[in-house]
Amino acid sequence: MPEALRSSLRYLPGLILVGALAFAAIELANTPWLKTHSIGALTLAILLGIVVGNTIYPRFAVQTAHGVTFSKQKLLRLGIILYGLHLTFQDIGQVGVVGVAIDALVLCSTFGLALLLGKRVFGLDRETTLLIGAGSSICGAAAVMATAPVVRGRAEQATVAVSTVVVFGTLGLFLYPMLYRWNLQHALLPMSEHAFGIFAGSTIHEVAQAVAAGSAVGTHAADTAVIAKMVRVMMLAPFLLILSAWMQRNPEQGSETHGKGAGPARRVVIPWFAVGFVAVAGFNSLDLLPHPLVSTALDIDALLMAMAMAALGLTTHVSAIRSAGIRPLALATVLFVWLVAGGLAINQLLPWFAGLFGA
Repeated sequence: MPEALRSSLRYLPGLILVGALAFAAIELANTPWLKTHSIGALTLAILLGIVVGNTIYPRFAVQTAHGVTFSKQKLLRLGIILYGLHLTFQDIGQVGVVGVAIDALVLCSTFGLALLLGKRVFGLDRETTLLIGAGSSICGAAAVMATAPVVRGRAEQATVAVSTVVVFGTLGLFLYPMLYRWNLQHALLPMSEHAFGIFAGSTIHEVAQAVAAGSAVGTHAADTAVIAKMVRVMMLAPFLLILSAWMQRNPEQGSETHGKGAGPARRVVIPWFAVGFVAVAGFNSLDLLPHPLVSTALDIDALLMAMAMAALGLTTHVSAIRSAGIRPLALATVLFVWLVAGGLAINQLLPWFAGLFGA
């Protein structure tokens, strides 16, 4: 058997597993009761993944690891790129300058809070603090993995950070739609589907989690959530450049990762899938593709996103809370509370201030 074919077959068991979970989630989402309660395929996919991941999955995790990891990383990015077919630049313009400002303020305030509390209050090392802060403030596990080479974080530090953001990002996926419906019932704050989408996109950790939370509320909320979230993801590149410059200006004395010379140059990772998302949305704005072709591509995208969510669920284990430890978990908890409460305040107040000045 050729080596290339043998290498490709390693992905097959994992792809079959997440594909089966995704197909089951899509079919279940079409049942009347679940449709009535706005429980979409993405939410069901991660739920099924979590159930399987914490029961029988460990028995064959080794055999399926390649395909599951591929789905969680590559298929997710491909799904986000194809998600651009849902949108046009006219849609992106609906988020507006205020939406971009909300994203930027949420990012800066969350990361600043992590810097303020990580070492002084919770006694964490700088690398773990920076990784948890990046994951919470930008785009979850992807931001952690992109930031790790910049801060020279060790593998175990990155693992702890990823564990915390996956746990709280998954919690946010279910909490946000519940809060929206509770607010709708009691009419405490003005919140349309559009406003909820910006709120979800600007504060939920992972791209897929923001999409799933938006989908649980409505199509318009999902579209707005992914736009707001992708604007936030696009801020990863300038964030890493600024962080790299800051790290060079502020070397930490005595740090295991910074006290042994200059070491190799830090590599900045650009989130190319975000660029692809914008390119596809831009092409879709020209309305050149036949509508049946777009419809087929969107069906494929729905399957890819469900597979990515199932893979994320499979790798979200209850043991992640224990392995993260108390102090990293405490910092991630504070940041999560800030994202929900402080992010909500930013989302409510910034448009109000902009309205006062006619923005």
